[in-house]
Amino acid sequence: MTDQSTARTNLIGIACAIGASMFFSINDMLIKFLSGDYALHQIVLIRAVIGLSLLLIFIVPFEGGFKILHTKHLKIQLLRGLSVVFANMAYFAALAAMPLADAAAIWFVSPLIITAFSVLFLGEKVGPRRWAAVGLGLLGVIIMLRPGSHSFQLAALLPLVSALAYAFLQIMTRKIGVSEKAATSSVYTQLAFIVISTGMGLAFGHGQFAGSGDASIDFLFRAWVVPAPKDYGIFFLIGLGSGLGGYLITQAYRIAEAGLAAPFEYSAMPMAIVWGIVVFHQSPDLIGWIGIALIVGAGLYTFAREAAIGRRAMRKQPQTRL
Repeated sequence: MTDQSTARTNLIGIACAIGASMFFSINDMLIKFLSGDYALHQIVLIRAVIGLSLLLIFIVPFEGGFKILHTKHLKIQLLRGLSVVFANMAYFAALAAMPLADAAAIWFVSPLIITAFSVLFLGEKVGPRRWAAVGLGLLGVIIMLRPGSHSFQLAALLPLVSALAYAFLQIMTRKIGVSEKAATSSVYTQLAFIVISTGMGLAFGHGQFAGSGDASIDFLFRAWVVPAPKDYGIFFLIGLGSGLGGYLITQAYRIAEAGLAAPFEYSAMPMAIVWGIVVFHQSPDLIGWIGIALIVGAGLYTFAREAAIGRRAMRKQPQTRL
């Protein structure tokens, strides 16, 4: 692949990462908005059915038709599906109990984890400065968690768990690479949501485990109810965001280097702050702002180093991609 085509592909991947972040940010805000009225697995099931329908009707036909649903990497697709469901469930459960900006900030350590995982699983090279950035980002997470203080809550660990699962998901996406269409992976992801949320609904949908008083636990185990007509539009937007966001982020990590695409997911951080202030009247405190600054700053520094190394490599020789 020539330098020019590589640069163009990376730009497309970056644009996909930013677009996905926008859809996911809206999706998170709407799910938090509904978290007091519906069970999480019910929201996820409705979201996945709408997202899958949009993929099958509007995206799959333009990426080669239904034949692309035949995967060459079934085991990896199954692992991806489990990872993305686990990541989403953990993160959404956290949204019911904590401010959107705080949860998003802790979750945004995931691009730094992806940087570390890219070394372990993909063999990519990361220098000492980028390792230092990873450490700085983790320090920001510790500040956000506030262990040992009266402000610490167990729900704050859920976005960190989600970030680990999400990083593993994107590394597997990169491992599949260009051998599978983004639509293929997106369809399998939505199917995983449908299967697992349906199973959770059958097990917990009667609400027999709800009523603990903990917002996250009640969100996970609340009884299913018939959605109110006023919420139909919200459910549709959640499904739209899930389908398009999932497709775009898969495309981003499919065609661009993991360490290059990941930092652009930080574009959702200011969106989360705005949603928190405007919709939920919640804003980070001073300690929260410090943690956010460390996490975002570390991610942006990682991107700057990645870009500088990439430019030097391009001047020396043409890049190739599997």
